[in-house]
Amino acid sequence: MAKSGAKAVVSAAGLVRHGLAHPDDSAALEAVAENFRIRIPAHVLEALDGAAADDPLRAQYVPDARERDHHEDESEDPIGDQVFEREKGITHRYPDRLLLKPTHSCQVYCRFCFRRESVGKPEAALDGAELETALDYIRTHEEIFEVILSGGDPLVLSDRRLGSLMQALGDIAHVGVIRFHTRAPLVSPERVSEGLIAALKRSGKTVNIVIHVNHARELTDAVKAGLARLADNGIPLFSQTVLLKDVNDDAETLAALFRALLTNRVKPYYLHHLDHAKGVSHFAVPITRGQAIMRALRGRVSGLCLPTYVLDIPGGHGKVPVGPVYLEELDAGDYQVEDYQGVRHRYSDWR
Repeated sequence: MAKSGAKAVVSAAGLVRHGLAHPDDSAALEAVAENFRIRIPAHVLEALDGAAADDPLRAQYVPDARERDHHEDESEDPIGDQVFEREKGITHRYPDRLLLKPTHSCQVYCRFCFRRESVGKPEAALDGAELETALDYIRTHEEIFEVILSGGDPLVLSDRRLGSLMQALGDIAHVGVIRFHTRAPLVSPERVSEGLIAALKRSGKTVNIVIHVNHARELTDAVKAGLARLADNGIPLFSQTVLLKDVNDDAETLAALFRALLTNRVKPYYLHHLDHAKGVSHFAVPITRGQAIMRALRGRVSGLCLPTYVLDIPGGHGKVPVGPVYLEELDAGDYQVEDYQGVRHRYSDWR
């Protein structure tokens, strides 16, 4: 069982000690860890204390022997990060924005991560010279309006390093917005400190934070307090969620999550279809089921609660909405439109 003040679990032996794995499974889980890192921080361990085997948090963080099952259509780089890598740590896929990945370390290693082949490898982090080269790329590409800090998790950086990076980005005139993609407020809520707030504000730019959260049970009191601290300091909050089998693949579970997020001043932004990373097929939900869930949510929850259901096209071709379609053209300017209750109506467009 997890205990208050426990250190992060980083091995199969640690999982056994905390009651999160059976001793007989140790060898298989160590084999998983040879390729895909294990790390469960103290806050998550406490949330998992006494959790059932089918707990939605447990499935996200505790490794599974099925991760060794690889399929032909799975990839080490499912969304084409490498295809669009312009400098080490820079992925420039869309014209006006890019990813800056200063680190590949995370506070927690999710079992479905699309970057699971690279996260947790120290050699993937940017050293001082490499970071300066990445910043020079941003400086010389004046079309860049938004810099998205990802990784890994950018909030593993110390306040000092993060503040210096934010200052450097703030000095680039054509950068208007800095966005963070992070799990930190969910899995290590103590990270949301006054020092972090000060570091985030060093740029003088608009800063948006997108948290990764998949189930309402992740929104503990400590997490809610951290989110409130960010929002109270004028930092807009958004969320991204991955649709995961037996974790959140039903309308009731997602409705509870999205309502809880909105209550805590977080706008649900994306619901991601699972990427074809190696060893994650046991989390897969068919797109048709995802569309049915989104259809069930329409009208059930506020439009502010609804994220966009997206697919990241394999090979690096970008995200596209794949939600249900409600409009069918019958003839030029004449349509059949379906309401949220499934009733179809005739509609004629302006002529």
